[in-house]
Amino acid sequence: MGLDSEVVWRLVIAAALGALFGLERSLAGKHAGMRTYALVSLGSALFTVEGVLASIQFATFTAVSPLQLAGFVIVGIGFIGSGLAVFRGDHPVELTTASGIWVAAAIGVAAGFGYAALAVVATMLGILIFSVLARVERILHIKFGDRYKGQE
Repeated sequence: MGLDSEVVWRLVIAAALGALFGLERSLAGKHAGMRTYALVSLGSALFTVEGVLASIQFATFTAVSPLQLAGFVIVGIGFIGSGLAVFRGDHPVELTTASGIWVAAAIGVAAGFGYAALAVVATMLGILIFSVLARVERILHIKFGDRYKGQE
């Protein structure tokens, strides 16, 4: 399995489904909305695809597993991201930033394994999530957000 349309579609589908999943949270006025969910989903898919691709590429390399090294990155960046998601009063802030850093780590792992095209696709999707979904969230929140205030 190389970087073919199936792999690209896996990333696109993960980002789209993550955004869709976060839509309700966004409309409900929650702090983790479409962009946060889309980035977490994209990052998870990217780490998974990288694991599959790397296990195929490095099947004969037994001294140190590159997948274990990638796992350490995932845990470490998750720890850093949790530190970014600080609380201001009762509300967490910087969730989208923490998610973006997590995806950026996945992009770095992709580039580190030599999957430049995969890293480029994930970067472009991440940029679209940050820019386009921010506008979509604002429009949807203006149109539907007040209807969901106070509901869980």
